[in-house]
Amino acid sequence: MLIAQISDTHLLSSGSDTPTAKLRADCLRRCVADINRQDIDAVVFTGDTVQHGQPDEYECLCELLAPLEAPLYIVPGNRDDKDAMRDTFSDQAWLAGTGDFLHYVIDDFNLRLVGIDSTVAGERKGRFCESRQSWLDNVLAEQPERATLLFIHHPPFDVGDHYVGGYRYPEEAQALEGIVARHAHVVGLLCGHVHWPIAREWAGTEARIMPSVAIDVRNGVDEAERRPIYMLHRLSGTNSLVSETKPAGSTPLF
Repeated sequence: MLIAQISDTHLLSSGSDTPTAKLRADCLRRCVADINRQDIDAVVFTGDTVQHGQPDEYECLCELLAPLEAPLYIVPGNRDDKDAMRDTFSDQAWLAGTGDFLHYVIDDFNLRLVGIDSTVAGERKGRFCESRQSWLDNVLAEQPERATLLFIHHPPFDVGDHYVGGYRYPEEAQALEGIVARHAHVVGLLCGHVHWPIAREWAGTEARIMPSVAIDVRNGVDEAERRPIYMLHRLSGTNSLVSETKPAGSTPLF
């Protein structure tokens, strides 16, 4: 199974005539076109889809994502508005309904996908309260023999001096790590938020942070590389996650 990941597009309204709005829209447009040229099974979007959480920004997002041929699954980032997301993607069963949390399970593939909501309205830092902890623990206990990939906006670990204390309460990030460590069938965690490309071992599995699609907010990538970037992830025969950061328009390794 081949999964594409996009994150942190920070889109502005399509009605904006600012260079930033046009640049960010073009970055996502080029990634979508590149993803469509490959044999992708699913696309996960790890949040901060828009900049201000406004309906007109989500209209732009919906328009840019419409050409995607593979199924798309989104979790919110701190810049997203969950009600506006639900309104925009109301035709998607996994995003339907109401409630405080926007997380879900996708059982349509050999690899189980679990989207986790780490956001609270008005809060920049991540949250993983007791209700979320109970939900994830129960979900992972349902099918303990099945390889499972998690995706979330906020990484539950520090990244050098660049991203420290990313959760409002450190014990909540520790709880997420503890839950994942107890479930050996979790093969990876995909994150956004940091705008920085990171691969590391975490909680007995592998964690990946992808750089932002929007090149004007990207960190940790050679500035000479100005193309939009997304990631490709494939599960190896040994249940390890093989990942590639892919500039749009380049030839993939897989």
